[in-house]
Amino acid sequence: MKKLFLLAGLAIGLMVNAQVLEVVSVQPVATPAGDVKVAGIAPDGSYILLTSSTNQGLQKYDLQSGETTTLSDAEGAGYNAAISADGAKVTYREVSLGQNNMRMQAMKSMNLGTKKVQTEVAPTRSARKIALGGRAVAVRPTCSIENQQLMVTIGSTTTQISPLGTNKSYIWPSVSPNGQKVLFYVAGMGAFVSNLDGSNVISLGRNVRAPKWYNDNIVIGMNDKDNGEVVISSEIVAVNLNGQSQVLTSGIDAMYPYACSGKIVCSGLNGETYLINVR
Repeated sequence: MKKLFLLAGLAIGLMVNAQVLEVVSVQPVATPAGDVKVAGIAPDGSYILLTSSTNQGLQKYDLQSGETTTLSDAEGAGYNAAISADGAKVTYREVSLGQNNMRMQAMKSMNLGTKKVQTEVAPTRSARKIALGGRAVAVRPTCSIENQQLMVTIGSTTTQISPLGTNKSYIWPSVSPNGQKVLFYVAGMGAFVSNLDGSNVISLGRNVRAPKWYNDNIVIGMNDKDNGEVVISSEIVAVNLNGQSQVLTSGIDAMYPYACSGKIVCSGLNGETYLINVR
């Protein structure tokens, strides 16, 4: 059994309130009206990706000019869309139905300069192939979910780690920027961080849903509440690996954050987009 560290000796969900990030400003972004949610932000903060509430289609929105460019109309294109480190390429999914109406996923990429589209992974049912982006060997550690279990790939070896046991359902996995830790959420339990082998598990609390790395020591997420049918309120939170937490938004309802250095972008409950400048 992997050892579970409850930060600062507190139970899950009880955090030490402190300033994790300094909030400089929170401002609305005039993204196109309609069914829109944020799907990513460029590493240099120059543009964001937008999709629909069902992850249909993908658009690039330039934060300075306000120009919107359609990258894909495909189903699933907004789910886990990825931006290259130099911001020049966007990778996204295309969902289709194969034989016997089996749900398949392909991975494509677009060069934003040339607009050339390339198929990275042909239609497949393998979450691992999608996570690897068509590479036979991972260039850095990657993680994926298969049959609700947490998988980590290092080089050409994929291992199921599932740090809290195989009777749990794992979602929202990601590897830290330095490639040394994995972040994940366990349904009904909360967000956690562990080493790549599943050891040294740290609880970040139940109220850090849809967690994303801000940097190697800080995780952002949302604390959303519903009435059993729809979300009625949500706030963006930040928590560090020392157990300190902070609410970053006040007076607005914001969900599903994405971050680059100095910027966090997130969606409102009614299709709004917000930009949080931090330091």
